[in-house]
Amino acid sequence: MSSIRFVCQHCSQPLKVSRFLETLGHPAAGTVAPAQGGPGDTQEDGATCREEMDIQNLQAGPSGGPPADGGRMSRVGADNFTLLGEIGSLRIFSSIHKAAGEIFDILSGQRDVDHPLCEECTDTLFEQLDAQLTATELASQDYRRCLDTSKQVGQEALQTELGDLQQEEARMARELQDVDVNLARAAAELQAAQAETAELQQRERQVQMDCMALEWQHLELQDQLRSVDNQLRHARDQLHQLQKIDVFNATFKIWEEGPLGVINNFRLGCLPTVPVSWNEINAAWGQTALLLLSLSNAIGLQFQRYSLVPCGNHSYLRSLPGGSTELPLFCCGGRGVFWGNRFDRAMRAFLDCMQQFKEEAGKGEQGLCLPYKIHVDKGLLEDAGGSRECYSITTLLNTEERWTQALRLMLLNLKWSLTWVSSKYHPT
Repeated sequence: MSSIRFVCQHCSQPLKVSRFLETLGHPAAGTVAPAQGGPGDTQEDGATCREEMDIQNLQAGPSGGPPADGGRMSRVGADNFTLLGEIGSLRIFSSIHKAAGEIFDILSGQRDVDHPLCEECTDTLFEQLDAQLTATELASQDYRRCLDTSKQVGQEALQTELGDLQQEEARMARELQDVDVNLARAAAELQAAQAETAELQQRERQVQMDCMALEWQHLELQDQLRSVDNQLRHARDQLHQLQKIDVFNATFKIWEEGPLGVINNFRLGCLPTVPVSWNEINAAWGQTALLLLSLSNAIGLQFQRYSLVPCGNHSYLRSLPGGSTELPLFCCGGRGVFWGNRFDRAMRAFLDCMQQFKEEAGKGEQGLCLPYKIHVDKGLLEDAGGSRECYSITTLLNTEERWTQALRLMLLNLKWSLTWVSSKYHPT
């Protein structure tokens, strides 16, 4: 009978396998075949020999011990074995050996000790395990006592902590509610702010449009202002030029044309050799009356007894006060004109006004001094610087030559008056 051999994985001593495994390794039936076949061996015997070579590694076993002697196995050499017997018994032996190896592998994989073990090693292992078990039970008892103590002590703390957590939860719930309220308020404020922002943006656009319109108006006003400034500068230039111009000298021109005096191209007087129409003479008297009135206004003179009313070739004088009498400074002509009439009275009244102007303008250090003296009561003009001869301004009992000379002297006095007023009130 063959046997399975294993060694102890702890002390490496051979193990004695139980009879149960040896019984499993005994062949059930058949006859033992010779180790080597003769010439008459069958094909089946050759196959058996090949099978013997395939299982040589199985016979070493998991323990790596020497193979068993006797029975159906014979040793041929140091490491070679020949299996004798039937094929069925060989297969049973291989399966048993494989099953035993798997059992020992399972045991070795579940514990820290490799299997198989011998009896002595097993007893030692059991003693070690009993000591570990005892120590583990003592530690377990200590752990149970500590756990019970901690449970009793920790319940109160847990209850207290639970109460604190509940209070904290209630507080946080209130805070959450407040946060929700604040969130709703913030959302409403945000919506109001957005609406206000939209309104402000609309206002900003409107303000920008108004600003652009105002800027446009400002530019237009600047253009207008520059235009007005240019016009004002031009007007000032013109005014400056006009201020240089003497109004009296520009308006009234007096000069002599032979024995005749001329004012603004109108001859005042007539001669038998130089006939002058009465329309021209009347127009010359109108310019003369206008000149004397302008000069009196320049020095602020108010005439007494008579007032001048210049009306072109139909000028006249009005008596003061009341003005009921009008004396014409014009004449329609005719042969009787030199034989006394109202025209003579008007010319003598004109001399009266001229004398009043001379007296008013002659006041002061730089007063007016006329070259020809005036005798108002007689209606005469005296050549004070020359022959001292007098000429009557009236036509009564007078000749054309002497009347024309008197008118010429009167115009020369007015020319001096014009120059004096221009130099005093309108200096260049």
